[in-house]
Amino acid sequence: MFSANIRGMPKSEYKKKNPTVQDVARAANVSTATVSRVLTTPDRVSAETRRRVSEAVEKTGYVLNHAARNLRRRDTGTIVALVPDIGNSHFSNILQGIETVCAERQLKVLIADTRKPSMSHSSLSDYFSKNNCDGIVILDGHFSISRIRSSNPKSPPIVLAGEWSDDPAVPIAVVDNLMGADLAVSHLLELKHSNIGHVTGLLSHKPGRDRLDGFRATLGGAGLDPASAWIFEGDYTLEAGVRAAKAWLDLPNRPTAVFCASDRSAFGFISFLSEAGISVPQDVSVVGFDDIDIAGHFVPPLTTIHQPRRAVGEQAAKLLLNLLGGAKPDNGSVQLEPWLVVRKSAVELV
Repeated sequence: MFSANIRGMPKSEYKKKNPTVQDVARAANVSTATVSRVLTTPDRVSAETRRRVSEAVEKTGYVLNHAARNLRRRDTGTIVALVPDIGNSHFSNILQGIETVCAERQLKVLIADTRKPSMSHSSLSDYFSKNNCDGIVILDGHFSISRIRSSNPKSPPIVLAGEWSDDPAVPIAVVDNLMGADLAVSHLLELKHSNIGHVTGLLSHKPGRDRLDGFRATLGGAGLDPASAWIFEGDYTLEAGVRAAKAWLDLPNRPTAVFCASDRSAFGFISFLSEAGISVPQDVSVVGFDDIDIAGHFVPPLTTIHQPRRAVGEQAAKLLLNLLGGAKPDNGSVQLEPWLVVRKSAVELV
């Protein structure tokens, strides 16, 4: 029998058949609560403690039983990501960041497309139940978090990725949209453009308003009148860019450069003008916002503001994991800096 092969060997020299968390705690000389924190929320524990517990896990042969832990804590082991358009690479990049961080903690990510026809109000409401998921990352700016909280007081922890919340207690991970707009307009000003237009994002959402405010503030800082600037209200879509291009063609005094609040709107703007015989950047310079995957391969390659979308997703997931670990949401938000990517859709005004 196996026991015969270890005769004379001290018990501390071999692994128990079914080691427990208590065995790990004794081997590491820490409490069972500390072992639990190391195994579930390691960011909240010192490197030295993580090392000791890791060595104790290896020594004892302990294997974390996620199913049993989830049953005891009534956790589902699942995070829900609510996305307005799964086919949009802007959101898929954010999701990659979320999934990377969650996978490291053995958490599954369930992705729900909030705009698909089959997604009813009751279906969405089901996600805001602790019985269905441990936490929620929202990428859709159409949600009122305050309304969700009031109608679902026992909803799981919520964070937002790439959007702002109307509830200040909800952590967010976003890009600095004011800074991004300033980078875009400053680049056009450096190229000697002074008659600059703007195709906005959704002005019902803070990111869109911030990009418009940044556009106006940078013009004003350069001594130009932002009130006289050509502004076409859009919604980040290709169609918004097409509508803006049609309006631009009808102007008696056309802007020599246009800052679009999204790459997709910039693509719509450029494509329609190209069909009308207008060349970008020879006839009008264009700068986008997002730097989605196709931006560098468009014709012409699009000068744009890069959003670190994957990093936004990673930070949102970390914020959510902190909440699941018991952290308070106050002052937990993260704002990431964008940067300008210069390509060929904007040139110096001659």
